[in-house]
Amino acid sequence: MTQTSIGVIGGSGLYQIDGLENPQWRSVDTPWGAPSDQILTGSLAGIDMAFLPRHGRGHVHCPASIPYRANIDALKRLGVTDVISVSACGSFRHDMAPGEFVIVDQFIDRTVGREASFFGAGCVGHVSLASPTCARLGDACATAARAASIKVHRGGTYLAMEGPQFSTLAESRIYRDVWGADVIGMTNMPEARLAREAELCYASVAMITDYDSWHPDHGEVDVTQIIAILTGNADKARDMLGRLPTLLKANRPICAQGCDRALEHAILTAPPARDPALVTRLDAVAGRVLRPHMTR
Repeated sequence: MTQTSIGVIGGSGLYQIDGLENPQWRSVDTPWGAPSDQILTGSLAGIDMAFLPRHGRGHVHCPASIPYRANIDALKRLGVTDVISVSACGSFRHDMAPGEFVIVDQFIDRTVGREASFFGAGCVGHVSLASPTCARLGDACATAARAASIKVHRGGTYLAMEGPQFSTLAESRIYRDVWGADVIGMTNMPEARLAREAELCYASVAMITDYDSWHPDHGEVDVTQIIAILTGNADKARDMLGRLPTLLKANRPICAQGCDRALEHAILTAPPARDPALVTRLDAVAGRVLRPHMTR
């Protein structure tokens, strides 16, 4: 058993969480640069919590400029064990309507040009992403959402696009009709990949704001309408998040899915061949598996 520590990455419209005991905004230095913002730490129902606004307070980061590696590293340094990603998204399904939540369990990554891994030349690592989110954590989010009277869909495929523009009609139709995606957003990748590399359990809660551009009765995406729905979704998200500590409990079991042991056999570079500088940068993320070889 380990001590549960919940990290929340808040998306568009969600820039803080309420009710924390001993709240404190903390600066965290990482070898990957500065995170999106300071991190709000405290406790809720006896569970340590850390909240990071993904876009920064005031929404200063666009999807491509978010320092994803720094964000995940910073949460890991603070002792976070479970990451809840909350983000706005568009829907490709009639029955997944604006104002509803989707607990994502699969991704299609269409982003380009973003640093998608902590590993690289000098320390090569390959983790499995067949099941990119944590089922235990996703179940807890679904239970908390239902308790908050939020209509929630358990399971869905998230199409991660580069942005910052919204989809063309042709793209929207392909993602929906050909590829079978359920929702679309701009920020869950490479975030989910990096969380897996950091051996963090990760759940994605996608808050629907619109029907993208495919829906014949809704037309193109309108930012003004999205902002109005974002406000209501953010209130719902805070209610949901406030219920998670009692569901996850203080004593955290070993992840049955293996998220917390994702690096067990992932690093291929032989210890003598590893780049010392990169290994040093990986200390928080991969220190569990790298440190035994560093001391020999």
